[in-house]
Amino acid sequence: MTVPQPAPSATQAPLEAALTSDLESYLERREGPERISAISATVSLPGGSTIDVTAGTTFRNGRVAVTPRNLYQIASNTKAFTGILALELQSRGKLRLDQTLATWLPQYPQWKDVTVRQLLQMTSGIATYEASSAWARDLLANPQRDFSPQRLIGYVTGIPRKPGFVYSNTNYILAQLVLEKASGQSYETLVRSLIARAHLRQAFYYPDLYPATLLDRTVAGYFDDSTATDLAPLLGENVRDFSLSWAQAAGGIVAEPHAVALWDRQMYRGNVITPAERAELERLVSFQSGKPIDRTTPQDPRGFGLGVAQFDTKNYGRIWFYEGETLGYRLLHVYFPDDDLIVVIGLNSAPDPREDRIFDLADALYETLESYGATARVRWP
Repeated sequence: MTVPQPAPSATQAPLEAALTSDLESYLERREGPERISAISATVSLPGGSTIDVTAGTTFRNGRVAVTPRNLYQIASNTKAFTGILALELQSRGKLRLDQTLATWLPQYPQWKDVTVRQLLQMTSGIATYEASSAWARDLLANPQRDFSPQRLIGYVTGIPRKPGFVYSNTNYILAQLVLEKASGQSYETLVRSLIARAHLRQAFYYPDLYPATLLDRTVAGYFDDSTATDLAPLLGENVRDFSLSWAQAAGGIVAEPHAVALWDRQMYRGNVITPAERAELERLVSFQSGKPIDRTTPQDPRGFGLGVAQFDTKNYGRIWFYEGETLGYRLLHVYFPDDDLIVVIGLNSAPDPREDRIFDLADALYETLESYGATARVRWP
């Protein structure tokens, strides 16, 4: 269903045009190297008003222009939803983040001493299933396969753990099983309830195949990562209609970038979680060492919380961010606390990682916002 949106105010209209120009310039430069046809961005300005801008077409060589109503797979931005669900269950006394898998998932004795917190903070050392050749073979054999959590976990059960910070989707699939056992409800029920409580009318979760009504609104998503040799047969393919069961609690939500911006503002500043839960959400471990840190620094610039990440930058100070990627989509959110500003960007490809310049686009949008007085230096009226 199309949701009517208010026209930009006279004050916002020039800024919207300038932001649109940033997207069009990026598309012109990067359409080839990143194999993109669609860009959508939402800016949540100080105070919460939003601007939605788009560029390109919903398919390569297509004629249908992208609009703010188009959907993207938000990929690992889903992880914050999973982390917050765990925090809510802890607040209700249903689980504790420092409980181990021996308590919740004794069927995995090799990981009996791993805590729920370690899963969510990526310090369990458990390998990620999508690096498995067996997973790739199964996906290629049937892109609409319904992967169960147990099957996904099974791809890595014999792999030794590694110390430190190890980014792994398996952690969040294990966390999904913990949440289901602790709550007595399916992850689908839990996350849809959270989406509803956050009033995100244009964010959706299905554990397997998405319905045609939502796929029709989703821009095509192209796999073009030539470094992923196990998935080479997918190069250049539109993967929009593939099952998202391989992602689930690690990356299965589909949404408008506008909805993601609304979610981020609630997550970082609103009342969708309590102050105590937000403090837990933002407890960091170092990307470098995997050890707890109070905050990021120029010497140790990146930290991971419970599905969110902090970056100590030269130009913007400490920011919160996440770039999620599935087989055909990237979605980046950046929250600039000093500016009370959020930028969300969706692109419709998964390219060679060396060609990913999505942060350059975020920089360009910030510079435009700054030039129009929408940052901390000159507050937006």
